[in-house]
Parts: sequence; structure tokens; C-alpha cells
Amino acid sequence: MSNDLPRYAYVKLADVIAAEIASGKLPKGAALPGERAMTEVHGLGIGTVRRAVAELRKRGLVATLPAKGTYVIGSAESPT
Repeated sequence: MSNDLPRYAYVKLADVIAAEIASGKLPKGAALPGERAMTEVHGLGIGTVRRAVAELRKRGLVATLPAKGTYVIGSAESPT
């Protein structure tokens, strides 16, 4: 499979956040910005942001607590 294939916007956002976790910019225990804040910062729709957060949960990098927010629980290796 080629790495030249286009990626979905939610995967790109998840990769950006995973890189911030890997670099230490978002350390373990840090809260991610709220969904609405991320839509404004990244210029994406709320559904795309939610899907990116779900992808990060699937990767074991974050956990979401209802009405509390999403927090970093794991570390990521830098994407290659």
C-alpha cells in the first residue's frame, strides 16, 4: 500500500494530536481542547473533530469523561 494515498481529515487531525502527545506538548493527564475550540482552530466540522477524538481513543491515547472532557492517558511514538 502506498503512503501517497489521501487521508481523511479526521485521521490527519488525529495524527496531529498524536504528534503533540509524542512531543510532550500534550503530556499524560493534559486535557485536550474542547470540540468546539478544535473546530475553530483546525477549521473542521464538529463531526470530523469527534471522529478524530474517537480515533485517538481507539489508539489508546486519550479517554473521554462525559461532561468533563478528554484527557491524554497514553503516549504515542512520533509518526514516520
